[in-house]
Amino acid sequence: MTKLLKGLLVAGGLLFTAMAIAHFFSIKVPGLFVYYDTPFYNYQDKVISFAVLAYVALFRIALKHKDVVPYILTVMVATVAGLMYINTSPEFIVLLEEGQSTAPYWAQIINIACYSALLAFAYLRDLKLTK
Repeated sequence: MTKLLKGLLVAGGLLFTAMAIAHFFSIKVPGLFVYYDTPFYNYQDKVISFAVLAYVALFRIALKHKDVVPYILTVMVATVAGLMYINTSPEFIVLLEEGQSTAPYWAQIINIACYSALLAFAYLRDLKLTK
C-alpha cells in the first residue's frame, strides 16, 4: 500500500472518529458537524455518533485490506448525495432563519467530495503501482 493511500485512510478514520465524538457530545463545530448551526435533538446526535463508527471501522479494515476501499468510496458517494439532497430539500430549507445561507453546508459537502476524489485517485494509483 502506498504512503498516500495509507495516509488518506488514516486521516479519514481520524476525521470520522472526531465526528463521532463531536456528535456524541453535541460539539457543534464546522467540519465535524455539517449542520452545526441548525436546530437539533440531542438523541439524534447520539444515533449519528454510533452510525459514524461504521465509517471508522471501514477505514480501519481498509488499512489491512485495501480491497475494502471501493466500499468506502461507495459510502462516501452516498454520503455526498444524501447531504446534497438534504441541502435542497424543502424540509431543511424551512429550518433556516430568514436570509441564512446554505453556503457553509455546501462547503463541507465539497470538502467531503474532494477527499473522496483524492482517496479514489490514491486507490487507483496504488492498484496501478502494485500490479
